[in-house]
Amino acid sequence: MANIRAAVIGVGYLGRFHAQKWKALPGCELVAIADPTPAARDAVAQELGVDAVADWRELLGRVDAVSIVTPTPFHHAIARECLEAGIHVLVEKPITTTVGEAADLIAVAERVGRVLQVGHLERFNEAVRATEGLVAAPRFIESARLAPFKQRGTDVSVVLDLMIHDIDLIQSIVRSPITDIDAIGTRVFSDDIDIANARIRFESGCVANVTASRVSLKTERKLRIFDDERYVSVDLGQKVLTVIRKSGEVSESGMPQVAIDERTYEQGDALKAEIEAFAHSIRTGAAPLVGGREGLEALSTAIRIAALVSSSNRSG
Repeated sequence: MANIRAAVIGVGYLGRFHAQKWKALPGCELVAIADPTPAARDAVAQELGVDAVADWRELLGRVDAVSIVTPTPFHHAIARECLEAGIHVLVEKPITTTVGEAADLIAVAERVGRVLQVGHLERFNEAVRATEGLVAAPRFIESARLAPFKQRGTDVSVVLDLMIHDIDLIQSIVRSPITDIDAIGTRVFSDDIDIANARIRFESGCVANVTASRVSLKTERKLRIFDDERYVSVDLGQKVLTVIRKSGEVSESGMPQVAIDERTYEQGDALKAEIEAFAHSIRTGAAPLVGGREGLEALSTAIRIAALVSSSNRSG
């Protein structure tokens, strides 16, 4: 297959990184970047030596694939028109603003036969990938995603900004319908929810306790998974996987013994891996690891949690 001609729409903080990965990816050609802000597009264009346009529509007919890294409200319109033009789409999370918009993109992608991938980056975290097959029937999952306050990302609640990462991971692990959700949260610095907690119950019997904060003094991204035989702890930031299992042995005092296996993985480059996987799907027709339907499921749950948090605040 000839080089994949790619472009990045939206080259702010994260979009710049997308452009850098596309530029360096073998078998791909970064044709152009698009951004309505002159300073942003000119800086990236000069850095990478590519064409820059203000209007993303100028890319139609020039490229095979795009990364859409704009504010979420623009995802649906841009992704839809790109798909209709025969362009493969990698859209940052959350996939869209509403469930209806996400369902529409999925239908369009299937109709035109183009890849629709959603940028849930943690799926490409080496420590997360190492958990595959470790827990067959999770009983309890706990996640914590904490970060200091930054203005970037506050156009949406912490649920859609940060918690959605863990919602996607947890749903990919449990693979069971949700039966009930309880959620609370509050504003602190922004006009939307800055800290939230949700308790999610699944049909399988698994319960997940999910916390996200963008007003913490420290940064933490941890996932803990329990089943009847083991406890798996994943430090997503440090890339450390700890597995604690029953050893079958008993101490002289009668206490059951455990076996502890701790592994540290290379920091790696999750964004590069994500874009490589997108390019692989384009070339082979293989389903993306995080396709439109996975993006829709995460969005649907996140919207449900955000609504519960807002409702609890109004009641209070």
